[in-house]
Amino acid sequence: MKKYKVTLTEEEREDLLKIVHKGRHNAKTIRNANILLNCDEGEFSQKVTNELITHILNVSPRSIDRLKKLFVEDGLEVVLKGKPREREYIPKIDGDLEAHIVALACSETPEGHVRWSLRLIADKMVELKYLDSISHETVRTILKKTNLSLGKKTGS
Repeated sequence: MKKYKVTLTEEEREDLLKIVHKGRHNAKTIRNANILLNCDEGEFSQKVTNELITHILNVSPRSIDRLKKLFVEDGLEVVLKGKPREREYIPKIDGDLEAHIVALACSETPEGHVRWSLRLIADKMVELKYLDSISHETVRTILKKTNLSLGKKTGS
Protein backbone atom coordinates (compact mmCIF):
# COMPACT_ATOMS: atom_id res chain seq x y z
CA MET A 1 0.00 0.00 0.00
CA LYS A 2 1.34 3.42 -0.97
CA LYS A 3 1.57 5.98 1.78
CA TYR A 4 1.75 9.10 -0.40
CA LYS A 5 -0.21 9.38 -3.62
CA VAL A 6 0.71 12.08 -6.14
CA THR A 7 -2.29 13.37 -8.07
CA LEU A 8 -1.54 16.33 -10.30
CA THR A 9 -4.13 18.68 -11.70
CA GLU A 10 -4.05 19.41 -15.41
CA GLU A 11 -2.56 22.84 -14.71
CA GLU A 12 0.19 21.42 -12.45
CA ARG A 13 0.98 18.81 -15.08
CA GLU A 14 1.28 21.49 -17.80
CA ASP A 15 3.56 23.59 -15.58
CA LEU A 16 5.82 20.59 -14.92
CA LEU A 17 5.94 19.73 -18.62
CA LYS A 18 7.00 23.31 -19.40
CA ILE A 19 9.81 23.02 -16.85
CA VAL A 20 11.02 19.74 -18.32
CA HIS A 21 10.81 20.81 -21.97
CA LYS A 22 12.17 24.34 -21.75
CA GLY A 23 15.32 23.37 -19.83
CA ARG A 24 15.80 26.83 -18.32
CA HIS A 25 15.79 25.58 -14.75
CA ASN A 26 18.45 24.02 -12.58
CA ALA A 27 18.99 20.27 -12.79
CA LYS A 28 17.35 19.54 -9.44
CA THR A 29 14.14 21.31 -10.44
CA ILE A 30 13.99 19.44 -13.76
CA ARG A 31 14.67 16.12 -12.01
CA ASN A 32 11.96 16.77 -9.43
CA ALA A 33 9.51 17.74 -12.18
CA ASN A 34 10.29 14.51 -14.05
CA ILE A 35 9.80 12.43 -10.92
CA LEU A 36 6.45 14.07 -10.15
CA LEU A 37 5.25 13.66 -13.72
CA ASN A 38 6.09 9.97 -13.63
CA CYS A 39 4.60 9.43 -10.15
CA ASP A 40 1.32 11.10 -11.09
CA GLU A 41 -1.68 8.85 -10.53
CA GLY A 42 -4.26 11.34 -11.79
CA GLU A 43 -6.54 11.04 -14.81
CA PHE A 44 -4.04 12.71 -17.19
CA SER A 45 -1.15 10.33 -16.53
CA GLN A 46 0.29 7.02 -17.55
CA LYS A 47 0.99 4.42 -14.89
CA VAL A 48 4.73 4.13 -14.20
CA THR A 49 6.23 2.09 -11.37
CA ASN A 50 8.78 3.44 -8.91
CA GLU A 51 11.24 0.77 -10.06
CA LEU A 52 11.02 2.03 -13.63
CA ILE A 53 11.44 5.65 -12.48
CA THR A 54 14.54 4.75 -10.44
CA HIS A 55 16.02 2.95 -13.44
CA ILE A 56 15.27 5.64 -16.03
CA LEU A 57 16.03 8.76 -13.97
CA ASN A 58 18.84 7.13 -11.98
CA VAL A 59 17.45 8.14 -8.58
CA SER A 60 16.98 6.08 -5.46
CA PRO A 61 13.56 4.79 -4.40
CA ARG A 62 14.00 6.71 -1.14
CA SER A 63 14.40 9.98 -3.10
CA ILE A 64 11.13 9.29 -4.89
CA ASP A 65 9.37 8.58 -1.60
CA ARG A 66 10.74 11.76 -0.02
CA LEU A 67 9.63 13.83 -3.01
CA LYS A 68 6.13 12.31 -2.93
CA LYS A 69 5.86 13.08 0.79
CA LEU A 70 7.07 16.66 0.24
CA PHE A 71 4.53 17.17 -2.56
CA VAL A 72 1.61 15.78 -0.56
CA GLU A 73 2.46 17.65 2.64
CA ASP A 74 3.85 20.97 1.35
CA GLY A 75 2.76 21.32 -2.28
CA LEU A 76 4.26 21.78 -5.71
CA GLU A 77 5.92 25.15 -4.99
CA VAL A 78 8.07 23.68 -2.19
CA VAL A 79 9.06 20.68 -4.33
CA LEU A 80 10.29 22.93 -7.13
CA LYS A 81 11.78 25.86 -5.18
CA GLY A 82 12.64 24.34 -1.80
CA LYS A 83 11.48 25.26 1.67
CA PRO A 84 11.84 28.89 2.70
CA ARG A 85 14.55 29.68 5.21
CA GLU A 86 13.20 29.70 8.73
CA ARG A 87 16.24 30.88 10.64
CA GLU A 88 16.42 34.57 11.27
CA TYR A 89 19.88 36.08 11.50
CA ILE A 90 20.25 38.95 13.90
CA PRO A 91 23.28 41.01 12.89
CA LYS A 92 25.83 41.57 15.63
CA ILE A 93 27.23 44.67 13.99
CA ASP A 94 25.13 47.75 13.28
CA GLY A 95 26.05 50.96 11.49
CA ASP A 96 27.42 52.56 14.65
CA LEU A 97 29.86 49.70 15.29
CA GLU A 98 30.86 49.67 11.62
CA ALA A 99 31.73 53.36 11.93
CA HIS A 100 33.88 52.63 15.00
CA ILE A 101 35.72 49.87 13.15
CA VAL A 102 36.38 52.10 10.15
CA ALA A 103 37.49 54.97 12.40
CA LEU A 104 39.84 52.63 14.25
CA ALA A 105 41.30 51.33 10.99
CA CYS A 106 41.92 54.92 9.84
CA SER A 107 43.50 56.01 13.12
CA GLU A 108 47.16 55.90 14.09
CA THR A 109 48.51 52.42 14.59
CA PRO A 110 49.44 51.26 18.08
CA GLU A 111 53.04 51.57 19.16
CA GLY A 112 55.19 48.75 17.85
CA HIS A 113 53.02 48.14 14.77
CA VAL A 114 53.55 49.43 11.25
CA ARG A 115 49.90 49.08 10.23
CA TRP A 116 46.58 47.76 11.49
CA SER A 117 45.86 44.09 10.92
CA LEU A 118 42.38 42.60 10.94
CA ARG A 119 43.11 40.69 14.13
CA LEU A 120 44.57 43.78 15.77
CA ILE A 121 41.41 45.77 14.98
CA ALA A 122 39.20 42.95 16.27
CA ASP A 123 41.21 42.71 19.50
CA LYS A 124 41.14 46.50 19.98
CA MET A 125 37.34 46.59 19.52
CA VAL A 126 37.00 44.00 22.30
CA GLU A 127 39.55 45.83 24.46
CA LEU A 128 37.58 49.08 24.05
CA LYS A 129 34.46 47.13 25.09
CA TYR A 130 32.46 47.87 21.97
CA LEU A 131 31.75 44.13 21.70
CA ASP A 132 32.25 40.97 23.73
CA SER A 133 33.87 39.27 20.75
CA ILE A 134 34.36 39.86 17.04
CA SER A 135 36.00 37.80 14.35
CA HIS A 136 38.75 39.19 12.16
CA GLU A 137 36.64 37.95 9.22
CA THR A 138 33.79 40.21 10.32
CA VAL A 139 36.24 43.11 10.41
CA ARG A 140 37.43 42.17 6.91
CA THR A 141 33.85 42.10 5.59
CA ILE A 142 33.08 45.51 7.05
CA LEU A 143 36.26 47.08 5.68
CA LYS A 144 35.68 45.48 2.29
CA LYS A 145 32.16 46.92 2.24
CA THR A 146 33.59 50.39 2.80
CA ASN A 147 36.39 49.84 0.25
CA LEU A 148 38.99 50.41 2.94
CA SER A 149 42.23 48.52 2.44
CA LEU A 150 44.76 47.64 5.10
CA GLY A 151 47.45 46.82 2.57
CA LYS A 152 50.99 48.18 2.59
CA LYS A 153 51.29 51.85 1.96
CA THR A 154 53.05 52.69 -1.25
CA GLY A 155 55.42 55.61 -1.22
CA SER A 156 55.82 58.09 -4.04
